[in-house]
Amino acid sequence: MSCFVDLRNVSLDYNIYSVRAQSLRNALVNMTVGGVLMRNSRDLTVVRALSNISFRLEEGDRLALLGHNGSGKTTLLKVIAGIYEPTTGTVDVSGRMSSTIDLGHGLDPEASGRQNIRNLGLMRRLTMAQINSRLAAIAEFSGLEAYLEFPLKTYSAGMTARLMFSTATEFPSDVLVLDEWLGAGDAAFVKKAIDRMNALVAAAKIVVLATHDTGLARSVCNKLCVLDAGKIVYLGPPAGWAP
Repeated sequence: MSCFVDLRNVSLDYNIYSVRAQSLRNALVNMTVGGVLMRNSRDLTVVRALSNISFRLEEGDRLALLGHNGSGKTTLLKVIAGIYEPTTGTVDVSGRMSSTIDLGHGLDPEASGRQNIRNLGLMRRLTMAQINSRLAAIAEFSGLEAYLEFPLKTYSAGMTARLMFSTATEFPSDVLVLDEWLGAGDAAFVKKAIDRMNALVAAAKIVVLATHDTGLARSVCNKLCVLDAGKIVYLGPPAGWAP
C-alpha cells in the first residue's frame, strides 16, 4: 500500500463565544493563537487558524513547516495527526502514523508507570498485545525498570518525560509528525533520545517537522512550507525560500 499525506483546501476556525463586538480589537491583540479574526456564516466570531491549506506528500518526502510563533505550525501538525478536525476541506493520510504532539495525553497520575505505558499505547491505537510485546524494551530504554510499579505522581518531571518519549518512539511508523524538539528528560538521556529520533526519521516514509530553524529545514527536508497567520506564503524546495 502506498503512503501519502493529502490536504485539500483545509481551513480551521476556533469559535469565540465570549468576545463582545466593541472589544474585538483588544481581543485580537491579546490572543495567544495566530490567525485572522473574522465572522463565519452563522455570524459567530472565529479565529481562522488555518486558511485553505493544500499540499500532497509522497513516500520519501520530508516537509519542514516554518513560521513565527502563532503562524499555525503546531495547529497544522495536529490536523495532519488527526487531533483536530478541519472546519472545511479534507485530510487524507495513508500509512501508520506516529507523532510527538501531546505526548502526555492519557497519562494518569494515580496509575503505575507500567499502566501509563499501556494507556499511552492505547491512545495511539495500538493493541494490548503490541504494547505488551514492547513493554520491556520501553522500560529498558527509559531507564525506569525499577520504578514501573510506582504511581506516576511520584515521578519527577524528567522521569515522566522519559516514560512518554520512550513509549511514543518505540513503535515504527510510516508517517512521522514532529513538533520542533522534545524535552526528553535529564542530560544523560538526551543522547539516546537524539539517536532514536534520527533512526525514526530515517526509517519513516514521510516526515512532517515544525521548526524555527531554517538551517535544519534545508539540511533535513526536501520540501518547505512557510506559514504566516495560518496561510501558506511559500511551498517548495527549501533552497528557494529567501526570508
